[in-house]
Amino acid sequence: MQRICVYCGSSPGERPVYAEAARALAGELASRGVDAVYGGSCKGIMGVLADALLAAGGKVYGVMPHSLVRKEVGHAGLTELHMTETMHERKGLMADMADGFIAMPGGFGTLEEIIEILTWGQLGFHDKPCGLLNVDGYFDRLLAYLRHAEQEGFVKSAHLEMLMVESEPAALLDRFTGYVPPAVAKWRD
Repeated sequence: MQRICVYCGSSPGERPVYAEAARALAGELASRGVDAVYGGSCKGIMGVLADALLAAGGKVYGVMPHSLVRKEVGHAGLTELHMTETMHERKGLMADMADGFIAMPGGFGTLEEIIEILTWGQLGFHDKPCGLLNVDGYFDRLLAYLRHAEQEGFVKSAHLEMLMVESEPAALLDRFTGYVPPAVAKWRD
């Protein structure tokens, strides 16, 4: 793996544990020689991740629509900052640039991005690993919902297993290394 796309909040959240996790992920990526692709902001968890990876000698590629530069404040010190016209272009470029996807704590955008990229994998549009860095149980309620969707017949077990969940960056990245996408059709026969 050369690049991991990291979805995370442009807000710092309420607890320091989120920034600590971003620094830990950045350190683990740097130690493995893996670069990051992310939303391009210098704010919140996004900025912490980028700053920590850059400080550790890694490369960070930001992708941001022109319309968000003023709202999120694009990071001026990145390896590269790619500008797009739309959010759809942003997500497509981030997906194309990455060899895998990790969601850290964040809000609506983070949730939407990891669910969309997981859906793309389910549909066979990519065969890249997807994971949640479950910092201090942040995603526990989301995981309960996804298990409920599985029990109700809306998500196949093999597709739910596509989403790897770990609380430590090293464990999640180790699982990414051996990822094999499921050989199961999306639709029931």
